[in-house]
Amino acid sequence: MPPQSSERNRTDYDVIIVGGGPAGLNAALILGRCRRRVLLVDSGNPRNAVSQAMHGFLTRDGENPLEVRRIAREQLRPYETVEIRDGEICEGRCHGDWFELREADGKWLSTRKLLLATGLLDDIPDIPGFAELYGRGVYNCPYCDGWEHRDRPIAVYGPGERCVGLALEMTLWSRNLVLLTDGPAELSDENRARLAGEGIRIVEDKLAGLDGAASLERIRFETREPIEREAIFLNYGEREGSQLSRMLGCEITSQGTVETRSYERTNVPGLYVAGDASRRVQFAIVAAGEGALAAFSINNEMLKEDLLR
Repeated sequence: MPPQSSERNRTDYDVIIVGGGPAGLNAALILGRCRRRVLLVDSGNPRNAVSQAMHGFLTRDGENPLEVRRIAREQLRPYETVEIRDGEICEGRCHGDWFELREADGKWLSTRKLLLATGLLDDIPDIPGFAELYGRGVYNCPYCDGWEHRDRPIAVYGPGERCVGLALEMTLWSRNLVLLTDGPAELSDENRARLAGEGIRIVEDKLAGLDGAASLERIRFETREPIEREAIFLNYGEREGSQLSRMLGCEITSQGTVETRSYERTNVPGLYVAGDASRRVQFAIVAAGEGALAAFSINNEMLKEDLLR
């Protein structure tokens, strides 16, 4: 049965953090240094698990993201009030000034404050080769992986008008570009002219699959000859890494992320969201910074509550 008492000092933890990526880990570090009782629950399914290297993170540029997570966990060991648990939170409930969460094994946990750092997951086309080469020639973020393929043959994949912006953006990294619409493009005359003006060719044939061993080598079509490409960048969509924010009543933006206010607060008192699930700038270093901001705010909020008892 879930816990029944709403007294702050009867909760299992001061803070439970759901998600063990840069946002969650950095928040745990700040809160550990404040001697808060913290539980971090990590499902072990990070968005960047397939990435060969993490980029744009000062002092960690080019390192394997799983190795960065290992180092972060190791650096949390000295903080005896911080506990890390591999597992999954399946349900959440809000009771005014405390929260209860259910683990996959049915156990209920209680906490004064809750930080969701569950991130997003990328949608991948159901076409042979996309999933197999994801992170090894198939990417969704040019800021993360564009530089490594600068001035090389690059494809952009995405149906409809939404792919136009990404194709134009990719001219920063390469001028050898082709836009793959996987069927009739349905682009406006204006956008076709913009793409043509930048030398971006449009291929409207249906894709049959991607080929490559260690990385992407070529793209096959149903009705035309294959083309050689070194990388393909997607604009195909993404989804929340967890439904907890919706269960707990968070406001969701039109882009599908959680609406957050200053210091990563949500509309639910005591509930914070940091990282990719709350922002459109989805960089690891930004997620880590948001985790630190949330931790600072959470600690100050608890200090005020305790001093006003």
